[in-house]
Amino acid sequence: MSAKKVAGSPKHTGTVALINARVVDPSSNRDEPGGLVIKNGAIADIGPHLRRNAPEGAEVIDCKGHVLAPGLIDAQVFTGEPGFEHRETLKTASQAAAAGGVTTIVVMPETNPVIDQVALVDFIQRRARDNAVVNVHTMAAMTKGLKGEEMTEIGLLKRAGAIAFSNGKQSVANTRVMRNVLLYGKDYGALIVHHTEDPYLSQNGMMNSGEVAARLGLSGVPKAAEIIMLERDVRLVEMTGGRYHAATISCAESLDVIRAAKARKLAVTCGVSINHLTLNENDIGPYRTFFKLRPPLRKDEDRVAMIRGIASGDIDIIVSSHDPQDADDKRHPFAEATDGAVGLETLLPAALRLFHSGELTMLTLLKAMTLNPAKLLGLESGRLVKGAVADVIVFDPGEPWVLNKDQLNSRSKNSPFDEAKMQGRVLRTIVGGNTVFQYAGTDRS
Repeated sequence: MSAKKVAGSPKHTGTVALINARVVDPSSNRDEPGGLVIKNGAIADIGPHLRRNAPEGAEVIDCKGHVLAPGLIDAQVFTGEPGFEHRETLKTASQAAAAGGVTTIVVMPETNPVIDQVALVDFIQRRARDNAVVNVHTMAAMTKGLKGEEMTEIGLLKRAGAIAFSNGKQSVANTRVMRNVLLYGKDYGALIVHHTEDPYLSQNGMMNSGEVAARLGLSGVPKAAEIIMLERDVRLVEMTGGRYHAATISCAESLDVIRAAKARKLAVTCGVSINHLTLNENDIGPYRTFFKLRPPLRKDEDRVAMIRGIASGDIDIIVSSHDPQDADDKRHPFAEATDGAVGLETLLPAALRLFHSGELTMLTLLKAMTLNPAKLLGLESGRLVKGAVADVIVFDPGEPWVLNKDQLNSRSKNSPFDEAKMQGRVLRTIVGGNTVFQYAGTDRS
């Protein structure tokens, strides 16, 4: 991917006008020709009157009819810093995010050491401030060492800047501990994010349980492992009144549980990874380890159910579930390979497959990656309105290209979309009024 990275440049203090755009903003249901004006890092004006005209003296960027939208917010990003910098750093993750139109990332606590102390939350914030080109927020651990045995100091961690609390890719099997986490989380207004997978039912499982797994000779992970854990958590939410978010659901039955919880007015939300919206278990093919994910890819009926969940609003957000793994961890027989796939740079183009297929509208798709995660996490971004922070992207939804994993900005290259035909290219990413990424494959202003 030929790209011009504009990292480390000073904040733009002048006036910038993006004109001749298709402005798409889920917060106002806006999808119309127009433009916007950025001044001092914030949106100063927006509307159809800016389609051709710009304020006198402003730097003008002609969007050439392409989509102008809020920057994406990715609420589930695994990085390698600290401890696994060979897989990913905050710097490389932020560069990958900028190239993918993601202006805010929420990093997970699954590092070495685990982000379970105030000093480590502060470390991430300082490292991000010094090295990242996009906004970085921290999701701290809900249990010490992610062991699921002893609760962390949720109040202190939240005061230090933790935006939510998670146990990473490890589920908390101890029901008493999970109840206490939700109970104490409620006292501090904390969002509890949980990976719903019963560790005993899923133990040694390699892919979705079923005919394909049997044919490949691989042990399966039954859907019940996800459903049972989710049903338990919903009961605990009902008991405690805590705020709960199921990190990534993957099957139709889990969606039914979420719908029932929302119908009872419980403080329950959920997300889905872009992989489970666009891929299924058949994509594993001849033991392709880049498709070994957690939760595993399910049947196509479940994938379709996830899309319908986004369309109905029962699934709140879409995440990349960016999980970099080095080549040595993936160059193993399928049963021994580490699960996970990078996704920051492919989140938007992969999501646009659902737009091009007619399954989701542009507004619905972007809402799940901008406005909804902003609301969930209490962020002021994710919307194009006067006074809002100028985190915006310009993308061409129609430009075709083929993904070459070696051209990814991420330090790891384990993309399930390697060599896949994509349609949709990010042309410019602006964070706080500052251009942090500009596609330079062709002559663009």
